Amino acid sequence: MRFQNGQKTYVIAEIGANHNGDMNLARQMITQAKTIGCDCVKFQSWDTSIFSKQVYENNFFLNDDYRARNDYSLEEIVKEFSVTPSELRELKSYCDDQGIDFSSTPFEHSQIDNLISLNVPFIKIASMDLNNDYLLRYAANTGKSILLSTGFATLEEIDHAVSTIENTGNRNIVILHCVSIYPPNDDQVNLNNIDMLRQTFGYPVGFSDHTLGIEVSLAAMAKGAVILEKHYTLDNDMFGWDHKISAEPDEMATLVRGAERIFNALGSTRRLPPEDPGRKSEYRRSIVSARDIKKGEVIGQTDITYRRPGTGLVPNADTLLIGSKARNNIKADTILKLSEFEVSDQ
Repeated sequence: MRFQNGQKTYVIAEIGANHNGDMNLARQMITQAKTIGCDCVKFQSWDTSIFSKQVYENNFFLNDDYRARNDYSLEEIVKEFSVTPSELRELKSYCDDQGIDFSSTPFEHSQIDNLISLNVPFIKIASMDLNNDYLLRYAANTGKSILLSTGFATLEEIDHAVSTIENTGNRNIVILHCVSIYPPNDDQVNLNNIDMLRQTFGYPVGFSDHTLGIEVSLAAMAKGAVILEKHYTLDNDMFGWDHKISAEPDEMATLVRGAERIFNALGSTRRLPPEDPGRKSEYRRSIVSARDIKKGEVIGQTDITYRRPGTGLVPNADTLLIGSKARNNIKADTILKLSEFEVSDQ
């Protein structure tokens, strides 16, 4: 799959770990995403190897905002919420049956290999791995489109990551503007980075949204984001670490509708007024006589006015009439013609 500037926004329902380790729930979410009209559902391929022993011993992850619990250890919840390669294969098959694209974010070479065997349409690189050249090169060498998320990253780091991918010969890159705060404040989002990244690197740019609600996502679409990745849940009140910042089905449905309408509304940069020419003349004005005018009278500004319809002289032609002489008597409130006046050559 290749993405390009000017296309309709491709909407990814980021299920991530919101299936809570329940494959029946995962299938239910896939079905709902397809019904809504999402283009793709995406999971995450991590397992317990994503954290070091020290992190598990400190249980640090569970100290993060609403994730704090005392009935689970971090290692237990990671095991419960992870998806095995065989489960991903089952989910891919289910997506094929439903007619919706499937992908998953990899964090290891073996996970990339598994995704390639599933023929995913693209490989998403999480923000945490933007500075992981080892993983970037391996992903890029698959030839798949690379979705490069840029949370945490400076412009120099993004440039290095893009160059690393390009050096493999892979130019199928989409840069995802991202703020890795869950959720960020509106003034931390900086959607103008979408324009900046597109202009700086010349690649299509998308948006990985961690804000609450859907307004910012819709604004990103209007900015020309070719991809919109939004965390997705069936219920914000479910137990799990991303449900609270995720869009529920009705919100995702609005995003899908928004992608279609905004794409159509953005249209062309060419100025092609769509209005009926007949309506143009109905709405605009003509120059009309403000009083009865006698033959030979010199026309001043107070002798004319401007009224609908616009079937006669346009208002901007008044400079031609002012100072000219009437050839004949003219009744008040008459739409004027230039031929009715002796116009000076000066």
